[in-house]
Amino acid sequence: MPPVKQIYQFKITLQGVKPPIWRRIQVPSTSTFYDLHVAIQDAMGWHDYHLHEFRIRAKTGETLVFGIPSEDDDFLLVDERMLVGWRHKISKYEEIIPSSFVYVYDFGDNWTHKIDFEEIKPAEPGVAYPRCIKGKRACPPEDSGGAWRYPDLLEILADPQHPEYVDTVQWIEAQKGDIFDPEHFDHAEVEFDNPKDRLKSLRDSM
Repeated sequence: MPPVKQIYQFKITLQGVKPPIWRRIQVPSTSTFYDLHVAIQDAMGWHDYHLHEFRIRAKTGETLVFGIPSEDDDFLLVDERMLVGWRHKISKYEEIIPSSFVYVYDFGDNWTHKIDFEEIKPAEPGVAYPRCIKGKRACPPEDSGGAWRYPDLLEILADPQHPEYVDTVQWIEAQKGDIFDPEHFDHAEVEFDNPKDRLKSLRDSM
C-alpha cells in the first residue's frame, strides 16, 4: 500500500454521559465513512453488533446520512436516504462537512456520539493509521440501556451490597471477558481491525 499522505483528526465524545467518555483518533484521508465507523467502534470499545449512522448537516443545508441500509429504514426522515458508508469517501465531502456532526450506534440504546472534525494534517512517516492518540474512560457495555440507564449501572457496580450487583458483574464479565472499570482507558491498548475484513464478514452475514 502507498504511504498515507494526509490524515483526518476527529474527537469522539459520547453524549449524555458524565464524566465525559471520549477518544481522539486519526484516520487516513482516503477513508470511507464505513472505515471511520470501524475506527470509532474499535477506539471506543464497541463490538459492532448493531446498526449505525452518521448524520451530517452539511454546509449546503442538506442532511447527509451514511450507514448500512436495512429493510426497516423508518428511522430516516421522508426526505432523506441512507448513503452506503463504504461507497463514499470522506474526502468527497470534505468541503461541506461541518466542524461537528453526529454518529449514532445501536438504534435501540441510541448511543449518540458528537464527532468533532478537528483538523487535516500531514501523516507522520512510519506511523500506522488509524490510530488513537488520547481518550478518557471506558466504553459502556453493549446493550446496557443507553445513556439514560448508564448511571443506574454505575450505581449498581459501586455498591457490592446492591441486590443486583452480583448478576450485573457476572453479565458484564461474560460480555467483556474481564472486570469492568468505568474509569479505565489506555489509548495504547486500542487495536484497529481491518475495515475490509469487517466488511467481508458483514456481507457474508447479510
